[in-house]
Amino acid sequence: MTSFHDFGLDAAITRALAEESYATPTPIQAQTIPIVLSRRDVVGIAQTGTGKTAAFALPILHYLAANPRGRERKSCRVLVLSPTRELSGQILESFRAYGRHLRIATALAIGGVSMGNQVRALLNGVDVLVATPGRLIDLVKSNALRLGDVECLVLDEADRMLDMGFIHDIRKIVAKLPAKRQTLLFSATMPRAIAELAAQMLRDPAHVAVTPAASTVERVEQRVIRVDRPEKPATLVDVLRSETIDRALVFTRTKHGADKVVRGLQKAGIAAEAIHGNKSQPQRERVLAAFRKGEIRILIATDIAARGIDVDGISHVVNFDLPEVPETYVHRIGRTARAGAAGIAISLCAGEELALLRDIEKLIRMPIPITGDRGHARREEVRASVRRADRPASQPKSQNRQSQNRQSQNGKSQNRQWRRDAAPASGEMASVAFMRGGFMAKRNPAPRGPNWRSHAKGS
Repeated sequence: MTSFHDFGLDAAITRALAEESYATPTPIQAQTIPIVLSRRDVVGIAQTGTGKTAAFALPILHYLAANPRGRERKSCRVLVLSPTRELSGQILESFRAYGRHLRIATALAIGGVSMGNQVRALLNGVDVLVATPGRLIDLVKSNALRLGDVECLVLDEADRMLDMGFIHDIRKIVAKLPAKRQTLLFSATMPRAIAELAAQMLRDPAHVAVTPAASTVERVEQRVIRVDRPEKPATLVDVLRSETIDRALVFTRTKHGADKVVRGLQKAGIAAEAIHGNKSQPQRERVLAAFRKGEIRILIATDIAARGIDVDGISHVVNFDLPEVPETYVHRIGRTARAGAAGIAISLCAGEELALLRDIEKLIRMPIPITGDRGHARREEVRASVRRADRPASQPKSQNRQSQNRQSQNGKSQNRQWRRDAAPASGEMASVAFMRGGFMAKRNPAPRGPNWRSHAKGS
């Protein structure tokens, strides 16, 4: 297929695609759309950013336009599940953009915001509901949503939902769906758990894979900087100052770590904002909008943003912390080099993260070049300073002789003090005198003999 007109989509949909300047379908779209139009189940494997959303949204909209029916209260005909709020919002925007000339009712059900508006949106029923698993279960439990009328189920970024622990929620949701339905599962990777889930949920699915599992974006230049963990904040500042950056997305492992990085950058005079699960939904939407507009050039994020941030113009992805799951690295760097542009991915690797780096290289089947070792330079600097501190300072011979005389006199004075302490005494004082004159003298023997004449103290 070389044009969207070749699929036989509804005229209202092709009109919207022309307005969106869509001309040639991507490989995942060219292979998937005809299968979905035939109402067959699909397992689609493709990298993030390859156009998976349109691959399922366009044929679903065509089906709804070709098979209109009245909406049932508190129900939906199409249910799309995605792992994050941001991705859910973007999927809904795509449905609305492609179906702008159709009479399609849509709704969004995500956490972080009041459930009241979502309950009201579902009251009269919708055609397409895009949701995160947790909020969807809340709506079902509160009797605000019934799933008995779902004709098509879409699981987008299924492997990410598995990573985030949504597998049990998904099983609960699927148990409430009609057995007779179309199921579409899309994922960037296909771990064994996802393959087992697909076998249980889908009926004789067609498999579509347009790129090898876990392959990286070809136009991304990947680099590693070896650095000791305490030096990471300073190294990040150096990277952001030395690189020509349009927009940079910096990934940390934890929410606390993201906030800490933001504070460090702000102290260094670099404006940055953070986005993670502890931020309210309005905060996250505000920060993302500012990032898209270019008002914020540096965005610090946890892996909640590894999928779902579809922002053009991200020139750099920086892994402040390497991910513990190798596949996550692929999704992170997939945020750059989008729409045919080039991109740069820089990873700061501490010594304890070397095993994670090896796992990533094994997954992507290529070594990532190490372009710097800030930790090595810092360690050499410390060693040099220690060597300088340990090296005896050169002194004039006369000064050496004066130092030796003073040390010799101090030694004689100390010996006289020990002899006085060792004088005959009775009872407890005698014991103390014995310890000072015997045991302690052995622990701290007075310097004597040739050593005092040939060496300075401290050598």
